[in-house]
Amino acid sequence: MRRLIMRMFQEENDYWRIRNFLRQTLILNELRQLNWHVARLDYWRWHVIENGDAYDPVEKVTYIWETPDGKIAAVLNPEGRGDAFLHVHPAFRTKKMEEEMIAVAEKHLANSCSIGRKVLYVWAHENDDLRKGILEGRGYTKTEIRDCQHRRSLAIPIPDASVAKGYVIRALGDEQEIPARSWASWRAFHPNEPDEKYDGWEWYHNIQKQPLYRRDLDIVAVAPEGEIAAFCTIWYDDFTRTGYIEPVGTVPEHQRRGLGKTVMLEGLRRLKRMGAVVAFVSGFSTAANALYFSVMSDDHNFLVPWKKEF
Repeated sequence: MRRLIMRMFQEENDYWRIRNFLRQTLILNELRQLNWHVARLDYWRWHVIENGDAYDPVEKVTYIWETPDGKIAAVLNPEGRGDAFLHVHPAFRTKKMEEEMIAVAEKHLANSCSIGRKVLYVWAHENDDLRKGILEGRGYTKTEIRDCQHRRSLAIPIPDASVAKGYVIRALGDEQEIPARSWASWRAFHPNEPDEKYDGWEWYHNIQKQPLYRRDLDIVAVAPEGEIAAFCTIWYDDFTRTGYIEPVGTVPEHQRRGLGKTVMLEGLRRLKRMGAVVAFVSGFSTAANALYFSVMSDDHNFLVPWKKEF
């Protein structure tokens, strides 16, 4: 095994090298999300960080392991405060490599949880015996959280979906429709929050800045009265010929009309016409996963955070 050099993210070019690393390893891993999909990296940078305000920028929390000739072997980064994701090239995936990455995460990515103590969550797939063994040996315990990662081959026929009466399924409109799209997102994901907490629509510009954004894959369901009732944004990576679905939502008063399923199926059809071969979506809640199982397939796995306080 060649000696690897660990360093922090240093310059903008590192970001684009990491993107290509994730694309290449997705192919090497037979289109299985053992590492992040490139769209998740972009979403973290342009949405979670840029729109979140409370998170450190990419360059302060990203660590790279590379060969002496500059090829990336592994990348470590958080998604929120106090968590860690390990992305490893399959040719360099060893117990020693993962132990070193977790040690770096404990030193640099842990979050304060009480006076003098820190907490860190490290994510591992449920069938990843290597990482689970390392985590157990370092004093981590498995949490009850489950990120269900759904995968669908687009070689499987995509069924037609009837559209609820009066609704129209189409791509998001121009700049003038962004406020309506933003409002629909607020209503879908904050149904119990008072409207006074809504802080505007300008954040959606960061969504549209992402390299893989395509307005024709930003699918919406429009109600008879003209408001956006449901939405599904899809990120297509033509290098891997895969699509990543994030987010999917329906405004509360328009739920139970099959709109979430309808916009997802429309997105899958568009992906297939573009040449995509696989689509991914992830869900935490029972309701979200019920929808995704109805649209995707039974091909899924669970990503689980392991917790350690120290």
